[in-house]
Amino acid sequence: MGEQVTILVVDDDPDIRELLEDYLGDQGYKVVALATADAFRQALAEHGPDVVLLDVGLPGEDGLSLARHVREHFNVGIIMVSGAGETIDRIVGLEVGADDYLAKPFDPRELHARVKSVLRRYKHQPDKVSAEADRGSGEPRRVRFGIGLLDLDSCQLLDADGKEIPITAMEFELLKVFSERPNRPLSRDQLLNLTQNRGWDPYDRSIDIRIARLRRKIEPDPEKPVFLKTVRGMGYMFVPQL
Repeated sequence: MGEQVTILVVDDDPDIRELLEDYLGDQGYKVVALATADAFRQALAEHGPDVVLLDVGLPGEDGLSLARHVREHFNVGIIMVSGAGETIDRIVGLEVGADDYLAKPFDPRELHARVKSVLRRYKHQPDKVSAEADRGSGEPRRVRFGIGLLDLDSCQLLDADGKEIPITAMEFELLKVFSERPNRPLSRDQLLNLTQNRGWDPYDRSIDIRIARLRRKIEPDPEKPVFLKTVRGMGYMFVPQL
């Protein structure tokens, strides 16, 4: 696996912690499993994780509050874990910047697939100096998305001044998929399959939430999108600038 990836888990269920420590540890990850929000906050600075797995229903400070804190202060992948049927919590989790979510009970293999998907962006995102050096004299691969510029080499979305616009791993994957298929309507099922290798169900609003978040970042008027358009009865389409 190369450099060992660190995963922080916070869940008040000892069986879940043991399961994730054993399974993810067997896959070669360094796993630090914790039971409380306070212990998690302390471990963030100590371990410098690559991915965090947050249980929504923690006693005291819940996983949604922790996700908001992580997204504001750390550039790491966030996967929320919620109880079955907690749809509102999952929606809020994505709104505060989580990359993905899973409902309990879950298959550890499915969780591992989600972890690898999130890591594709965060572990392979070079710093700006390294990115410039690696390019040399070659042209960077960039795609204009409204007021944002997607840099496919550094996995970043940049504003007009070259400053990074924060996006999650899954938001980057969505923009990448759209950049490869301009002016082509893509269904929610296609978008989930292309970004996360899983299908869509009628109760899954994750694509809609991510599109709404991206519109707030790239559209001059998010209420009247011209770059990430809704195609009624089909899904969404990226319309490049002329």
